Amino acid sequence: MQKRLVSFFTIILLAAVVNSCRVSYSFTGANISPAVKTFSVYYFPNRARLINPTLSQSFTESLREKLQRQTPLNELAEDGDLIFEGQITGYDVRPMSIQKEDMAALNRLTISVRVKYTNNIDPDQNIEQTFSAYEDFDATSSLSAVEDGLVPEIITKLTEDIFNATLANW
Repeated sequence: MQKRLVSFFTIILLAAVVNSCRVSYSFTGANISPAVKTFSVYYFPNRARLINPTLSQSFTESLREKLQRQTPLNELAEDGDLIFEGQITGYDVRPMSIQKEDMAALNRLTISVRVKYTNNIDPDQNIEQTFSAYEDFDATSSLSAVEDGLVPEIITKLTEDIFNATLANW
């Protein structure tokens, strides 16, 4: 009888220990404190010299969607636990691969975004940083001909870099 009682309490103790050890895994790479419940993404105005009229809206929406898809956080219009704000600072095309007679074989479209990330729960994680991403295209094509295909790819790279720097702590 005493052996059964010891076995019973051992099982209860083991169950309590296993339940008290909480391990959380995330396949998105996000490292978010359990105290953080909400986020806000403010509109990113386009302050670049060369303007793409839909870039601000596309970038802002893409960042919102990334956070909605890859975190359990709820979005607030303002004053979230995590706040993403900033501006688009660069939208540039430059020749990259120069061939004979000073002609470019490739051009590079680069988009730069200045991001201020505020973590109202853990201010030590706040950052303010410029992120840049680019795509190359054939110099025989005009920017207007390839822009609709390149901009979404660059935005995807930018949102991934911002996510990794702020929430994945990479």
